[in-house]
Amino acid sequence: MLRIGTRGSALAVSQTTMVAEQIAAATGLDVGLVIVTTHGDVTRAPLSQLGGTGVFVSALRDALLAGECDLAVHSLKDLPTGACPGIVLGAVPARADARDALCARDALTLADLPEGARVGTGSPRRAAQLRSRRPDLDVHDLRGNVDTRLGRVGVDLDAVVLAAAGLDRLGRATAITERFPLTDVPAAPGQGALAIEVREADAAAEPFARALAALDDAEARATALAERALLAALEAGCAAPIGACAEVAGDALRLRAVVYRVDGSAQLSAECEVPWFADDAESESGADAESVSDADREAAARERAERMPEELGRRVAATLLAEGAADLAPLGAA
Repeated sequence: MLRIGTRGSALAVSQTTMVAEQIAAATGLDVGLVIVTTHGDVTRAPLSQLGGTGVFVSALRDALLAGECDLAVHSLKDLPTGACPGIVLGAVPARADARDALCARDALTLADLPEGARVGTGSPRRAAQLRSRRPDLDVHDLRGNVDTRLGRVGVDLDAVVLAAAGLDRLGRATAITERFPLTDVPAAPGQGALAIEVREADAAAEPFARALAALDDAEARATALAERALLAALEAGCAAPIGACAEVAGDALRLRAVVYRVDGSAQLSAECEVPWFADDAESESGADAESVSDADREAAARERAERMPEELGRRVAATLLAEGAADLAPLGAA
């Protein structure tokens, strides 16, 4: 049996159950869930004050390293950008809707909310974006699970902003009154994507390698790596209001990112692209086709799939920093 570690929230369990079903279908193995309580699940403090993105991650990683589970499933946007000794990112499944969603009373859109409407969010990025688009809004900090947050709409809040992917996965899509386009409202780096972590020593061993191969999606991994490389290069923590959107467009991998002033009064944006998927792996090594083994081709393809997104993220970050992003937002807080 493969044991998969997960947080105990309804959303985390729903996401991990989907992963478990995919693994079971691909490998024929029995798969069980191991529920792990993290610090982020028990504290009521604002997320921006909890000391970084690892608040939902460290306990799961501890369980993985201790052998209490074989794989761990995270929302990728929760993962710290730094490496974790003994653990690697084994797979990024196909990405769900990365957009933010407004859930408002009376089916209102953001433009239709009355002046001074009370809108809840636990994200400094979302707060900055709301204030940028509607400076008149009364933005309130928000904690709790999805149903708790939705339950405040029409009671003490006029609307809340949540990740569309989470609402879709929980069957709460009917609560959405508007999905914000990523071109106007870029989401958190990695939003909508899941991260499957595995012990480094097990990553290439069976049955782990087979399970991870069945889950991994090349486009989802590339876009996620580009967005995470941006975050790492900016040294941005969870309190930094940064939105990013990477996409594969034809033969290019494109990344656009926006850094906001916390109060939403100013922003900087940058965009860049790199080639995506060379004609063949041999072109990367410069070797003749006849002299390259299948293993070498696969190794070259894997190396390129990691290198190009990370290079893209660093390029966009360098542009933002050169234009003064560090003076606009709290960077250097990873």
